[in-house]
Amino acid sequence: MKITDVKAYICYPWSAPGRRNYIFCKVETDEGIHGVGEAFEVCQDTAIAETIRYYREWLVGQDPMRTEHIWSMLTVYSRQPGGAIAYAAISAIDNALWDIKGKAAGLPVYQLVGGPARDKLLCYTFTPYVLDDSIPDEKKCAMELEMTAQLIEELGYHHIKVGTARAISNEHTLCKQMYLAAERMELYRRYFGESIDLCVDLSAKTYNPARAVSIIEAIAPYHPFFVEEAIRPENIAEMAKLHKRVNVPIATGENLMTKWQFNELLDLDGADILQPDILLCGGFTEAIKIAHMAEARYRLIAPHNPFSPLGCAINANLCAVLPNFFILETHAHNIGRSPDCSNMVTNVLSPDGGYLPLPEGPGWGIDLNFDFIEKHPGRYWARGFGQSADGAVDHPIVMPNA
Repeated sequence: MKITDVKAYICYPWSAPGRRNYIFCKVETDEGIHGVGEAFEVCQDTAIAETIRYYREWLVGQDPMRTEHIWSMLTVYSRQPGGAIAYAAISAIDNALWDIKGKAAGLPVYQLVGGPARDKLLCYTFTPYVLDDSIPDEKKCAMELEMTAQLIEELGYHHIKVGTARAISNEHTLCKQMYLAAERMELYRRYFGESIDLCVDLSAKTYNPARAVSIIEAIAPYHPFFVEEAIRPENIAEMAKLHKRVNVPIATGENLMTKWQFNELLDLDGADILQPDILLCGGFTEAIKIAHMAEARYRLIAPHNPFSPLGCAINANLCAVLPNFFILETHAHNIGRSPDCSNMVTNVLSPDGGYLPLPEGPGWGIDLNFDFIEKHPGRYWARGFGQSADGAVDHPIVMPNA
């Protein structure tokens, strides 16, 4: 079997403006089998798609079954160590190649690498955000709480992730940030009691570990399941120092790429829970290595998964085989709760009782609807821009499908 073509697509499936694109890859072969993959849109959407297309000349004529060889070729011959754009593109290609492997064998990808370690996948959902700035924050919180309760009732979640984007802002004093974050946690804990575990996302909105420690200490009495992205990801040594200063589980990894960065995180004891992004860290080939490295250090895996239904299925195949799998992130748009996104794919995995079923079909168990994707081309998208009171650049405004 030989690769005959590599294509990239940017799709904006939404019926309303202001949301993000999805970036897909299709690898075609001379035996009529194609594979599909997805790249994490790190903001430079067109650059990622063009990088996928650029790699086409390297890939045509290659054997798609040689995933290790192709992964090494794409990384080594890119000369300099890859950044987010390169690894997002490589991840999409690698994932498409694994889809080909599964389809050629007539098996789900997880059956090619040891078979399922479990029958279903524990998952959580992010609390929905109300983005209408004309609504007071107190009313927004009440609306978000109601929407979260509805998701729990309908899909059986026992774990939810509470966002703190409105609290962790330079427009507030540190004292007020601590108060607002704790108030939000107290609201959710009082409403749901002990029947729900609360994860917390600090959204990597600070470079300062001391500031993050103060906020974590403020929410610690509400027993967070884990605290995610407490500080920016650039300095892993500082993440390790923070980890040693707090008494709640720390999760991180969605901004890290390749086994080497995760190895540093593990060596320095920077987190309890690793959150590799299979659409950014190097694809399935690299993600499974990262997970096994973590297993040897008694660390758990909770993948970053704010993606399309295809990205969710890719993650599900990974999680199925990991002994140290912990929990999988899900969002309304990747579990069939958004008709816009569901139109991009042939089928969707949807939770039942707080668990996601294992994919059943060959490859990822899901394919792309190319007719829909071609009729819904991408739009320019960037995260919201912020500015501090002194005119300095503030951290990005975190959107609900971060």
